[in-house]
Amino acid sequence: MNLTVRQKQALAVGAAGVGALAMARAWRAREAYDFHGKSVVITGGSRGLGLVMAREFAAEGARLTLIARDEAELQRAADDIRTREPFADVHVAVGDVRKRYEAERAIGQTLERFGSVDVLVNNAGIIQVGPIDHMKLGDYEDAMNTHFWGPLYMMMAALPHMRRQGGGRIVNISSIGGKIAVPHLAPYCASKFALTGLSDAVRAELNQYGIRVTTVNPGLMRTGSPRNANMKGQHESEYAWFAIADALPGVSVSAESAARQIIDACRFGDSDLTISPQARAATWANAIVPSLVAAGMMLATRFLPGPTGSEGDRQKRGWESQSRWAPSFVTQLGDQAAVRNNEC
Repeated sequence: MNLTVRQKQALAVGAAGVGALAMARAWRAREAYDFHGKSVVITGGSRGLGLVMAREFAAEGARLTLIARDEAELQRAADDIRTREPFADVHVAVGDVRKRYEAERAIGQTLERFGSVDVLVNNAGIIQVGPIDHMKLGDYEDAMNTHFWGPLYMMMAALPHMRRQGGGRIVNISSIGGKIAVPHLAPYCASKFALTGLSDAVRAELNQYGIRVTTVNPGLMRTGSPRNANMKGQHESEYAWFAIADALPGVSVSAESAARQIIDACRFGDSDLTISPQARAATWANAIVPSLVAAGMMLATRFLPGPTGSEGDRQKRGWESQSRWAPSFVTQLGDQAAVRNNEC
């Protein structure tokens, strides 16, 4: 068969592309990290995505330290993991990582129990849903303390030990809301932007010590977390749109799928992971046509609940803001995830 010059060029380009892809995969594989026997610290590990990741790490033989503020929730999480993995080594540390001394204490307890800190997953989070009219300075402070200062305190406590042992892994769970600001989530987005910047900023400098930093930007996930989100404004309406969006298949991904992707990104030391095709598409669109994305957000705001009277300043949890729409058949997947992931 005689090929034209153009066809030969196309074949050559294709072969080069396949070769480059194979080399990239081989290079990535050489970075693979074995979690068996490693000491893994997860903040916000008592429920939601943190608990789902803990289950996955335990299945790979990791030794776990779960950190959260609620001791009863932590004990339920530890029991859940031990039921699934009878030989799992799980330590629970009650603490508020937004306070530096408690973050340092949690790392100290981990070192006392396991002798090392090999993997740090900064996952603890809060979310406030509602119009900016009802968001107070304290809401922004709470979000920044949780999403920026907490991870920073944990990294500062863990890094000296990772350096001495010659390496480690840090995973910072940010959000697509840390790349594209979403209406009615102002404190959350502002603080997640800060975490994304912090995570990306330290990556290059820590690499020389064998410490790989992964920034994770999930889109909507079915973790069951809306039940414990903080609502302001028209509480029932805010909870309804948030819980529905978080539960819809095709729009949200399962917590289990997200956890597996995060752990693989950690395993191979990937610099960045954006979870879900919709989140990746939104990120690309924002980079290429930011004005169009901004216009879309302005349009979306018109369909969200407006501000209300002074009663909207009061903060209510999702489970306190239920209506005929949430819970309902359209939030069923999210409600099931809440039961499964210790959110109830």
